[in-house]
Amino acid sequence: MWNSSLEAKVVPLNFDKRYVMLRGSSGFYTYAIYEHLRGWPAFDLDNTRIVFKLTRQKFRYMAIADNRQRYMPLPEDRSPERGQTLAYPEAVLLVHPVEPEFEGEVDDKYAYSCESKDIGVHGWISADPLIGFWQITPSNEFRTGGPLKQFLTSHVGPTNLGVMHSTHYAGADVTIKIGPNEPWKKVYGPVFAYVNSLSDGRDPLSLWKDAKKQMMNEVHKWPYDFIASEDFPPSKQRGSVGGRLLVLERYVSNATISAEGAYVGLAAPGEAGSWQLESKGYQFWTKTDEGGNFTINGIRPGDYNLYAWVPGFIGDYKFNSVININSGSNIDIGDLVYEAPRNGSTLWEIGFPDRSAAEFYIPDANPKYINKLYLKQERYRQYGLWERYAELYPKADLVFTVGKSNHTTDWFFAQVTRKKDNTTYEGTTWQIKFLLDEVDERAAYKLRLALATANVAELEVRVNEPNANPLFSTGEIGKDNTIARHGIHGLYRLFNVDIPGAQLLIGKNTIFLTQTASNSPFQGVMYDYIRLEGPAPPH
Repeated sequence: MWNSSLEAKVVPLNFDKRYVMLRGSSGFYTYAIYEHLRGWPAFDLDNTRIVFKLTRQKFRYMAIADNRQRYMPLPEDRSPERGQTLAYPEAVLLVHPVEPEFEGEVDDKYAYSCESKDIGVHGWISADPLIGFWQITPSNEFRTGGPLKQFLTSHVGPTNLGVMHSTHYAGADVTIKIGPNEPWKKVYGPVFAYVNSLSDGRDPLSLWKDAKKQMMNEVHKWPYDFIASEDFPPSKQRGSVGGRLLVLERYVSNATISAEGAYVGLAAPGEAGSWQLESKGYQFWTKTDEGGNFTINGIRPGDYNLYAWVPGFIGDYKFNSVININSGSNIDIGDLVYEAPRNGSTLWEIGFPDRSAAEFYIPDANPKYINKLYLKQERYRQYGLWERYAELYPKADLVFTVGKSNHTTDWFFAQVTRKKDNTTYEGTTWQIKFLLDEVDERAAYKLRLALATANVAELEVRVNEPNANPLFSTGEIGKDNTIARHGIHGLYRLFNVDIPGAQLLIGKNTIFLTQTASNSPFQGVMYDYIRLEGPAPPH
């Protein structure tokens, strides 16, 4: 409990940490209730987590997904005697590891981050005895930033993390900022610490398979009915929302089409897309089926906006009315139509709008800095890829020619800085070259710039005049730190730039994209998707 006499020593929050063991259950549940009362000092919360440190002599095999599991180095391999710290403390090159098989690998906890939607179960296996320790998260309702927000999971230690809230891959924009007169309470969890075991001679990986089955059991039991806290409403005190999401994009179809695979969620009332930064409340997300239908169950009572975004289309949807969930609510919201941003016809496009840079060119890792797990999959998780840009473009920056270049091979996945010498860097300017058969000088063209991430970056746009004043500038944006942390996206940002037709030419044209910030190797942007649209048709 907090009181003013402790003000200099502890944060102004009450912490109620709880553990629950059920008869016949091989593990325990844990959750915490954080509370800030009116009149207490202001407080910023950027990270909070539960950490399990396992016995390093036993737990050596880590599993966080079917395709992301491996035998791990020892914690002492990261010591100064055995490892070399690289560009930041989390990344260590294993120079003299205890076991020679790890020599030359880079260990970095950020290489094992996961999107929130994929953190269902992760943990460790001991070979002798055959025991698995797993953390199961049946619901992400208490996590911030929506289904794509990235969190740490497990890493060398052996460490097993349950990150309840963090600013990783988003920056200070998602910090929980509590005012001096602001009452606030939130339940983090429950998560389930699950332990399973095998008799000798059986396949140790069957422990992982069993843990996945247990995860599904926990999901089906959510929201739990055994939580003895009035701050955690059971199923009968919660509500549900269902409906169908359609998309209207007149340059794709004259009629509405189903929003298949869209993410639909409830979060605190705000502007379209504000759920990315919302951090104090709860969020509830699902994906639509092939017909665009969705149902969200287990929603805590409260006021929400309904938000959505659709892979294949830029921008964010928001249902204008506030949705009030009461105990037992069962709301059919009917058909919703998302009218995607559109000015005129597509003159050209680069990439695919899915809030990720994964479809662009990702280079091979430097052989001196590798993680063997990612040699053939998710290659963006390798250390030091930012340095490969200058190796590929030693004297001149990237030039992409529409109709000839291919974004999978000719568009580097991140627009990073260029290293000039051992201590200084410079910004980079990328060019998009394209042809126009005709130009309406009296009309406005629209450049859509969808960014997958930005880190202390400033992006300027020029058209046909590389030394002119910028037509558009983002100003300094982002503290996602995705480039350093082996991510392929951070926060989504969409910029819509008007290009006067008088600045375009019949024939050859060039758009210059300059990232000017240049104090470190980790400043820059990743693009999600770029599109140039023609003038709007006459009404």
